[in-house]
Amino acid sequence: MIIDAYTRKIIQQALIEDIGGGDITTASVLGRSKKGEFVISAGQDAVVCGILLAEIVFDIVDPSVRFKPLVSDGAAVAAGKAIAYIDGSCQSVLSAERTALNFLCWLSGIATLTNKFAEAVKDTRARIMDTRKTIPTLRRFQRYAVKVGQGLNHRMGLYDQVLIKDNHLSLALKSPGAFKDVKDAIKGLVQSARLNAPKGKKIEIEIDSIDLLGPALESGPDIIMLDNMGIDDIKKAVSIRDAYRIKTGDVGFKSLLEVSGNVNITNVRGIALCGVDRISIGALTHSAASCDFSLEVR
Repeated sequence: MIIDAYTRKIIQQALIEDIGGGDITTASVLGRSKKGEFVISAGQDAVVCGILLAEIVFDIVDPSVRFKPLVSDGAAVAAGKAIAYIDGSCQSVLSAERTALNFLCWLSGIATLTNKFAEAVKDTRARIMDTRKTIPTLRRFQRYAVKVGQGLNHRMGLYDQVLIKDNHLSLALKSPGAFKDVKDAIKGLVQSARLNAPKGKKIEIEIDSIDLLGPALESGPDIIMLDNMGIDDIKKAVSIRDAYRIKTGDVGFKSLLEVSGNVNITNVRGIALCGVDRISIGALTHSAASCDFSLEVR
């Protein structure tokens, strides 16, 4: 993970939020000179993510605190595994503890959940991807955790990829005389994006019916998102896409198929086995449970 000024600012804001004017509990019961040794351990099986962020938290609070990571981000650890040793001022360590653990537990939860999905589709062509359903201002942290968990990142924001969604189509159809039907609108909006979007940006279009796949394929986007489709329609979509590629004889044909909506850990492998290229899952970032890590005195 790139640790730049923005990342440090987020960490500093988190510390201000938690410590405020000072840790009055620790300051009132422990002497300033008291030193100690501590260990951070996993309370469950997990994929570790955020170890460097935790180290920076302690460094910002007190540069004299020594943080020794025992694993790197991406390491799969079992419950009870020690992942870092810390020694230094007890006041500093206890003041930084919760903020460091918050980052570590939260991001490890995302990485762990992502890894479960990635393992479920292993040996298929499908790749697990995140979405923009993230905590405002913290997207880069969550996207990093997805990558640590062996997932891929979708577009970072509205500026780096075209994604024509249902609302774009609805609004286009409400423009008087613009398009005769939704199939015509699909072709027209993809063409418009190709002409007007910044050069080199990928173009994706979302469809929610197998009947719309034909015009979507004919418009030639980079990616077609199959939104909330059942497994039978997903299979049909792959078959139609592959047949279209053969029929046209277009070696440059590249419309990838992405599934989104109603994906969970029990059905994701079945979806992947249909032959789709990508599976995007909002739950990776908006619903991942935090992992259990704790800091204790050695």
